Amino acid sequence: MTGFPSLVALSKGFASGALKPSDVARDHLERITSLDGRIGAFQTVYSDDAIRMAEAADKLYEAGFPLGPFHGIPFALKDICDLEGRVTTGGCKANANRVSTVTGTVAKRLLAAGGVLLGKTKTVEHALGGWGTNTQMGTPWNPWDLNLQRVPGGSSSGTGAGVGAGLAVCGVGTDTGGSVRLPAAYCGIVGLKVTEGRTPTDGIIPLAHLDTPGPMARSVLDAWMMFQVMDGAEVTLPQPAPIEGLRLGVMDHAERALCDADVLSDYDAAIETLTALGAEMAEFSAQKPYAELTETCGRLITAEAYFHHGHLYDQPDLPLDEDVRKRMFAGRDVTAQDYLAMKAERRVGAADSLSRMEGFDAILTPTTLTTAPPVSEVDQDVAPSHFTRPANFFGLCALSLPMGLSPAGLPTSLQIMARPFQEDLALGIGAAYEAARGPFPEPRFTD
Repeated sequence: MTGFPSLVALSKGFASGALKPSDVARDHLERITSLDGRIGAFQTVYSDDAIRMAEAADKLYEAGFPLGPFHGIPFALKDICDLEGRVTTGGCKANANRVSTVTGTVAKRLLAAGGVLLGKTKTVEHALGGWGTNTQMGTPWNPWDLNLQRVPGGSSSGTGAGVGAGLAVCGVGTDTGGSVRLPAAYCGIVGLKVTEGRTPTDGIIPLAHLDTPGPMARSVLDAWMMFQVMDGAEVTLPQPAPIEGLRLGVMDHAERALCDADVLSDYDAAIETLTALGAEMAEFSAQKPYAELTETCGRLITAEAYFHHGHLYDQPDLPLDEDVRKRMFAGRDVTAQDYLAMKAERRVGAADSLSRMEGFDAILTPTTLTTAPPVSEVDQDVAPSHFTRPANFFGLCALSLPMGLSPAGLPTSLQIMARPFQEDLALGIGAAYEAARGPFPEPRFTD
């Protein structure tokens, strides 16, 4: 197997008999063996089980009874997703022996659809962090630079790096403030933040009530098909949306001024592409600067994170990531009055946001202000979620997908935000842009 095969291409190849799930699974496991010592995307690899699943898929395809278009697809689960009888650490060394007693609904749906689970991918400790670092369990390398360790994005760091490096066709991430979209952006793949409550969160170690499990893949169509499985819907090959006549919101001057020049250049080129496809562009301003919304959302997340996990961080002798401990303790300091005020602000802000979106079909921003910085230069007191947290705070859905490569060879990313439960619209716009943009390159390294 050469290159990074897409979910769509594999599904068609399995159906036609041109490809076998067991061969594809072995190819991916060999790639993990070859590369993951350098990338560090996986927490655990289920090699024997993956081969057994893939060989079972072979037999069902040969018999003419495949379970659907996802049958035989090699995928990964973020290591906050429970599998009964298997260890789920949540990226926390103190949980090294935590054996799950249940399997979550999202994992069940992917397995029931015939997906071949390759293993669990690394995560920021308890999913609380946007850079993707983990001082105790290991920080995955961003596959776009194997000479200098750059952030993979978090908290779904291992899924982003693993899918970006071609170690899995697709994978599950979770997004509370950008944890699907940030690693997708930095690692040059596609990530979908779904509407709160759209995909089930049972059997997933919680961070906050804003948690949303979503797909991460190398193309919009791949992410769309995986989303259908996670959503419990019939899986079909989706189609790009007609762009002509759509009215899309673009950043105002104040937000543009915060962006790195390389990101802004590719963002403007993406706007030109969508305009050429027939979309109308108009400036959109949120009720408050994104920086203020990001700060409020962050405080809400850390307050709820401390509720779930603070008992661990109050024990100074446990092997915990001190950067995450600092964030947890920020949540400990949120008073009940402040917490209720933030919840009220969210309710009012969400209504105002939807009102401001009247007349717009979707809002376009970059996903991140910059390309992936070196790990050594990261300020752990600052979150990279300037453009991502507002979608969580206001309950929107949002898609992150690659725009291009900077002069340094690092991915830039477009974010498409849409109203609640309009994932298909965001994905349709993204698919149309992706088709016009053309194939996106793969990271420059050899097996």
